[in-house]
Parts: sequence; structure tokens; C-alpha cells
Amino acid sequence: MSGFTANGGLAVVFGTRPEAIKLAPVIRELTGRGLPPVIINTGQHRELLDPLLRRMSISTTVDLDVMRANQPLSGLTARLSDSLGETLRKFRPDAVIVQGDTTTALCGALAAFYERIPVAHIEAGLRSGVTDDPFPEELNRRLVSQLTRWHFAPTPRAAAALTNEGVDVSDVDVTGNTVIDNLFWVLEQGLGQSAFTTEGDKKRILVTLHRRENQGYRMNGVAQVLRRLAARGDVEIVLPLHRSPSVRDVLLPVLGGQPGITLVEALEYPEFTATLAACDLIITDSGGVQEEAPSLGKPVLVARDTTERPEAIEAGAARLVGTDVTALFEAATALLDDAELYRSMASVINPFGDGKAAGRIAARLCADLGTTA
Repeated sequence: MSGFTANGGLAVVFGTRPEAIKLAPVIRELTGRGLPPVIINTGQHRELLDPLLRRMSISTTVDLDVMRANQPLSGLTARLSDSLGETLRKFRPDAVIVQGDTTTALCGALAAFYERIPVAHIEAGLRSGVTDDPFPEELNRRLVSQLTRWHFAPTPRAAAALTNEGVDVSDVDVTGNTVIDNLFWVLEQGLGQSAFTTEGDKKRILVTLHRRENQGYRMNGVAQVLRRLAARGDVEIVLPLHRSPSVRDVLLPVLGGQPGITLVEALEYPEFTATLAACDLIITDSGGVQEEAPSLGKPVLVARDTTERPEAIEAGAARLVGTDVTALFEAATALLDDAELYRSMASVINPFGDGKAAGRIAARLCADLGTTA
């Protein structure tokens, strides 16, 4: 593998807020080593992403602005592949870094492969075991693995999934998850303010819901559970509303104006982090929250049928309860009322990392690409 060239270096590709959150520590680490990367923003999450980048002082080199109204996945994939291919031909980096399982990550890896540029995949090896659940993320991350040179797995389980699929063990590094790096960084910077409004003895529940497979009757069922929990009178529920009309059209009629439930617009990342730190319990169908919460001692109820992050469940920091209304209500009630159960989940060491993942990733890339920085 050749060292850095005059027109080479590294390129980082992202387009969604979760990608930027998890890539920010890597960008900071590389920049601190004197290797600032080319930053390519596809704009997949325009409204959510731009404020975040400003708050984290990240400036993009190229903004592709690929989103169009009512664009199907096939159309998005085509636009991303074409735009990213053209951009990579212009910059000719020595390697391309992608993160996770988005359409941006898949197309970034594919465009790099077509240009014969090696790919580094951060958060590699996550698997739910069901090709279309979550959709389309599970297929995306499997395909990215076929295009990748460096597989940066967050946990030993993720690394084992890769080697079981035939990836050479020398191409896999267990690094921890970079989301923990950024969580600690934001809290240390003192950024953000909690969205909870109540004081005193009320228990605080943070809820995030957005996944495609939950939209419709499943999400309505979760909303009914939240109403029942709020009716206890001793909790405050904060739910940042996803921008998707498919989510809002389900949640607003059920939860809007309900005592004990605070609906807020999508929070910027520092505010979300402060809200996460202030809560007592989390109900979520998000993947990233499952990783962050154990670092702050927050028990998690996962409102999904599958998860590609079973480490938190096996460690005891989270429970996979699905969207069945009875199971979810009983699980939440138990954590609110059983102090010993709560303590057992809140005291688990985070299996997703120690906040030093970005340094491990940068060290491996620098070593293999022939730089001493």
C-alpha cells in the first residue's frame, strides 16, 4: 500500500447526522496528527446535519446536495454513486472512510471501489441476522463489508461476525465505537441544554422513535404505552419528533397535548446529549442510543424485534422488548418501580467502548498508509 501522495490523503464521506457524530472524533484525531481529511458531505440529512457541523466546528470540503423531494432509495442511490464517483476522481485520495450502514456509506464504498481506492469502514461488523430488518441498513452494511479494506469493528462480537464471513483477521481491528468518543467530548465541552422541564421527584423518560419497520400500527401501540406511563403522574416523557411525516402523523394525534409528555422538535446533538444525560430511562428504536446510554448509566428498552447491537442486552444494560404494548408497558413499569432492577441495569460497564476509538483507527490507517504522523 502506497504512502500519502501530494494529491492523496484521506477522504471522509458522510451525509446523515449519526454518521457525522461518529466520524467527528476521527476527523479531529486525523487533523490533530497533521492529516486533515477531505470531508465530503452528501447532504442526506440536510436540516439535521448542518447545525450539528457548525456546533462541532466541522467544515465540509465538498457538499453534494443530493436529496430531492420524495426521492426513492433507487434514485438516491443512483445520484449518490454518480456524485461521489465524480468527487473521488477529482481528489484521488489514498483511502476513503465511511461509517455505518446508510445509503451514503454504501455508495461511498462502492464509488471508491470503482475508482480502485481502498475503503475504511468504521462501525463494521454489525449484524441483525435478518436481511431486511432494519431496512435497508442490514443489507447496506453487509455490502459495504464486501468493499472494505480496513474493518474497524466496535466490539469483539462485530469482529467475529466479519471473520466468520471470510474477512481476514488481519484486516479487522476492534476499536470501540467512536460515538462514545464524541459523547464524552460534547459533555466535556459543556455543550447543550436538557429538554426536560420538570423538577423534583419525577422520573424522566427519553423516547426516540423513527424506524421504518415501526411506522404505522406498531408506533401507534408504543404511543399508547407512553400515554399510560404518563398517566401515572410521576414521570415526564420527552420525545423529540422525527421530521418524517410518517412518524409525526402517528405520534402527534396520540401524544400531543398530553399531561406529562413533552414533544419537542428534533434536538441538535449537544441538546440531545444533555437530555440523555439528564434522563432516568430510555425507550428507543435507535441504534446509536443503545451504544451511548450505558456510558451514562441509563437503562434502555429497545422497541424493536431485532437488534444489531446485542452486546448491551447481553451485558444487562438494555432489554429487547419489541413493540408489544403489554410487554413494553410492563418492562417500563418494572424499571420505574423496582429500584434493585434499575440499579442492576444502570451499573453495567459499557460494552461499546472507552472513548478512545478514534485514536486506534487513526493509528492503524497512518501505519498502513505510510505516514509517521
